[in-house]
Amino acid sequence: MYADTVTQSMQRAIDETARRRKIQMAYNEEHGIVPQTIKKEIRDLIAVTKAVAKEEDKEVDINSLNKQERKELVKKLEKQMQEAVEVLDFELASQIRDMMLEVKALD
Repeated sequence: MYADTVTQSMQRAIDETARRRKIQMAYNEEHGIVPQTIKKEIRDLIAVTKAVAKEEDKEVDINSLNKQERKELVKKLEKQMQEAVEVLDFELASQIRDMMLEVKALD
């Protein structure tokens, strides 16, 4: 039963993506827009990765933090996650998101 629910959810997501893509393609054609890949310099990605790596180097025992310190840590992680998203490093962003959820779970 669970597999059926997951399959149905996935199918709905796929159908919705196809619907949105169709609308976007029609809009692009109507307005003469040719989609292009975003080109960012690799230095931007490296800078964000290094910044996050520095933060990760500091082992922090989240259980020993008080509520205010955890709140500040969550804000810091949110900022780092947004920076990772801006340079299209979604894998790093998802790792940071997971860390954030761990910290939030303690409250």
